[in-house]
Amino acid sequence: QVQVVESGGGLVQAGDSLSLTCTASGQSLDDYAVGWFRQAPGKEREGIACVTWSGKVTYYADSVKGRFTISRDKAKNIVYLDMNILKTEDTAMYYCAAADGAVTSAILSDEYNYWGQGTQVTVSS
Repeated sequence: QVQVVESGGGLVQAGDSLSLTCTASGQSLDDYAVGWFRQAPGKEREGIACVTWSGKVTYYADSVKGRFTISRDKAKNIVYLDMNILKTEDTAMYYCAAADGAVTSAILSDEYNYWGQGTQVTVSS
């Protein structure tokens, strides 16, 4: 079983940038597609970005397209989510998840098998 661990959350101001990282404890993420999700209080979980196992294909939700970038460094066993021009509506708990099967551009929770505990991102005005 893959143990996914996120880090990098924090409190920032609107317009700032922040980078989240996702890794797997004690094992490689190489064979897994990896997605980032977020959930704000009172809202449903939203898939916002994913990268295929090869790293060659990425998908983004419209809400973050052009502002967020997902990438993976296989040598370091890390998947990054670089977040720019943050808005107050980006405030949420952010989760990383790994999928051992095919993923789609819809970035659906059901496609992902292994989930981290989440890291909080708070954007103040």
